[in-house]
Amino acid sequence: MTRKHITTGSPFERDIGYSRAVVVDGWVFVAGTTGYNYDTMIMPESIEEQCENTFKTIAKALWEAGSRLDDVVRVTYIIPDKAEWPKCWPITSKAFANARPAATMICADLQSPDMKIEIEVTAKIGS
Repeated sequence: MTRKHITTGSPFERDIGYSRAVVVDGWVFVAGTTGYNYDTMIMPESIEEQCENTFKTIAKALWEAGSRLDDVVRVTYIIPDKAEWPKCWPITSKAFANARPAATMICADLQSPDMKIEIEVTAKIGS
């Protein structure tokens, strides 16, 4: 079994001890990803901007793994405030217009109070 680790260079990955994504046997497992802009390390205020940033980070990790959003088969959304969830629907439906993965939304606190969404995906390369 070969294993490839993908990183964004985020200090969280180093400090906590995880990879943005791990590729094993044609599968890509992308860690829970929040809405930071990793170029500036700034967290936008709105859930919509955070959701967009999250998908950019996930798409980049998938690309580095040889995959793409259209290969995603499973997605989990974690949202502290379920009232904000519908604001993300236009973004999520656009991101997964082709993949239409199995999905779950969970309400839970996130690592920092400024985080409004966290997204985790699993993709099968070339699916």
